[in-house]
Amino acid sequence: MRDVLLLVVAYLLGSVPFGVLVARARGGVDLRRVGSGNIGATNVLRAVGKGAAALTLLGDIGKGAAAVGLGRWFSVSPTVLAMIALAAVVGHLLPVFAGFRGGKGVATTLGVILATMPAVGGLLLLIWLAVAAIWRYSSLAALVASAALPILAWLLDGRPPMVGLSVALLLIVLVRHRENIIRLRQGTEGKVGQRVKTSNGQIVK
Repeated sequence: MRDVLLLVVAYLLGSVPFGVLVARARGGVDLRRVGSGNIGATNVLRAVGKGAAALTLLGDIGKGAAAVGLGRWFSVSPTVLAMIALAAVVGHLLPVFAGFRGGKGVATTLGVILATMPAVGGLLLLIWLAVAAIWRYSSLAALVASAALPILAWLLDGRPPMVGLSVALLLIVLVRHRENIIRLRQGTEGKVGQRVKTSNGQIVK
């Protein structure tokens, strides 16, 4: 029963839509009607600005780390810990507090990986930053970092539940980024910080 409750709490933590809340508070913007409609930090950056995006990123990373930290507090097994991490990411993808319209899970994935496998999480962050700085595509950075995740988990951690978690998270990122992959191939993907239009045609930062 304890483990089930922890999974529910992890899902609820993941469901907190920081992007929606921050965009509304800082810019009076309905994030789901701007740009890509995504509730993550990249869309917040385009719609509201750097400060709001940073708050969203920290919130989305933090809720994933907090869910895993709760599991560690109760000394759950690696298998349950991996399930808790996955539940937090699913909460971000399908948030009960935002009509089950969530983000793509990249920042929350980083949060759970930093909390379960700190060395792997640190390397993923460096990979994301490097790719984003060079090519200026947040989606490409997420895809490259996610592709490296199972390999790094196997090399640096090796626990089967964590390797399995890494594969599951990679598959989630690939599915959630399928439209981005098409746009990347077509050369129409928006770059980091690029201005976007609202549903009524107004240009926002």
